[in-house]
Amino acid sequence: MIRPFKSLFVFFGLSLCAASVWAAEPAITWPAGWQVQALPEASPEVSRQRAVKNDADGNQVMVMELTMTRVESGHQVNLQGVLLEMRKSVQKDFFQGGYQSVCNKVHSATLGPLAALETTCVVTENGRHVLSQTLVAAVEADKAYVLSYAGQAEIYKASEGEIMAARNSVKL
Repeated sequence: MIRPFKSLFVFFGLSLCAASVWAAEPAITWPAGWQVQALPEASPEVSRQRAVKNDADGNQVMVMELTMTRVESGHQVNLQGVLLEMRKSVQKDFFQGGYQSVCNKVHSATLGPLAALETTCVVTENGRHVLSQTLVAAVEADKAYVLSYAGQAEIYKASEGEIMAARNSVKL
């Protein structure tokens, strides 16, 4: 079971001003066998979608979440800065939970059709790799997107194919 569940996701809650016009939510094709969870509506400016992968005993072993935040027209999002702050927050939360984490450099990636930035953190407990988490962020005109996925080390590695299929399926 993923114990530091609260620490796994940092929502795109940095001060981005909301736009006044609402558009359709992004679409993602969740991997087969994952459970889509209903999430409470955060605000009209934020859309969140989540799916989890459970083991045979019903324990969550992977979680993936796609968040869209409306951005005020004309506001320039410092995507690298946002991703670095998210990574810092994730590392702090893991540390407070008694874990250590090391993240790779922020690097170029894609999220669906958009150019994006990405970083992955390896989380250890007493020197043993227990979790991995990836944050992917992208921006277009008046929307910012974050895809975050995390899971137990072995399950994360074994799920890479279905994770990439989900990432590539994102329609924004």
